[in-house]
Amino acid sequence: MAFLARRRSLRPSEECRVPTDDEWQEFLGHFERRKVSIGACGRAFGTPCIHEHACVRCPMLWPDPTQRDRLVEIRDNLLARITEAEREGWPGEMEGLQVSLAGVEEKLAQLDRRPASRSVIDLQIPTVISRPSQNS
Repeated sequence: MAFLARRRSLRPSEECRVPTDDEWQEFLGHFERRKVSIGACGRAFGTPCIHEHACVRCPMLWPDPTQRDRLVEIRDNLLARITEAEREGWPGEMEGLQVSLAGVEEKLAQLDRRPASRSVIDLQIPTVISRPSQNS
């Protein structure tokens, strides 16, 4: 406690005040709004989405492993739309779709790099080994 008291005394007092109800709701709302259909946004509190909510393109998206099938669906849809854009001669559309496709493929690779399941490792309590006395 002394450490915290000392640290707080070094900071401006307005930083340590109790937030208003509106400030607290805004703070909690930020974390609620970070949840998207395919994962969670890792951007910092109070920062706007600089990627205009194109989440599959955003490096701040943490994909939810349970949404892998949805990401595969999105990838397959993008591939079909790229084929359509090529056939129709829409190079601008094709370029944007390819950027999104690269993002989806990166998110799938990110999921594939994660361990399938996280297991708990019991480190056990260390035992003290007594040394023979020096007087022996």
